[in-house]
Amino acid sequence: MIPYRILVSEFMLQQTGVTRVLSKYREFLEAFPSMRALAEASVQDVLAVWKGLGYNRRALALRETARIIRERHRGRIPRTVDELSALPGIGRATASAIIVFSCNIPLVFIETNIRRAYIHAFFPECRNVADSDLLPLVAKTLDRENPREWYYALMDYGASLRNVGGNPNRRSAAYARQSPFEGSLRQLRGQVLEVMLALRGADATQVEQALPKPDKRLNTALGQLVDEGFLRERKGRYFFR
Repeated sequence: MIPYRILVSEFMLQQTGVTRVLSKYREFLEAFPSMRALAEASVQDVLAVWKGLGYNRRALALRETARIIRERHRGRIPRTVDELSALPGIGRATASAIIVFSCNIPLVFIETNIRRAYIHAFFPECRNVADSDLLPLVAKTLDRENPREWYYALMDYGASLRNVGGNPNRRSAAYARQSPFEGSLRQLRGQVLEVMLALRGADATQVEQALPKPDKRLNTALGQLVDEGFLRERKGRYFFR
């Protein structure tokens, strides 16, 4: 059960802070307490619980990953970075984190809080610091006897540095300001999914009438949601897959 819970937490923590994740994490595990439960859940049921976390692609990828693990790996999460990073929504850093935290195997990876800690400690005057400059330092300092606890402590320390003398991550080559959410197509897509959760089946006109305000990009949003596997279209009506 622990590897499954780690898998869920790592998906949720992508681009989302711990405080927002905590309550939703508990709710998600209550709704889908096992890999099998998640693999057998409908897209609609998963999105209904995920609602409020944003980045709904993660929910879709997590469900699909659970289905693949159940079908191809007999319900057991792979223990190699290559196998894990081949699954939907999992990059090499996330794959490494899942293995470290579920199996306590010493692997080197970087995420936002780790990056912040190393830039603060080793590159106090530098800008455009590349992850390739940080990874050798992580490798040299990694506690190989108990990497799980070491990473937990390191990430807590990195999180504490956000408001100490400015955010060191702004000096990272990987740093990019996120485009505004308000008024974005991403916001509209989220609104469409909320409407669909309430209506369960609707044509474009019904969706538009249920939106907070009309939006000329509605057909674009609907098309994207169909292409990405959230919705299916049949005779002008849209349904969850």
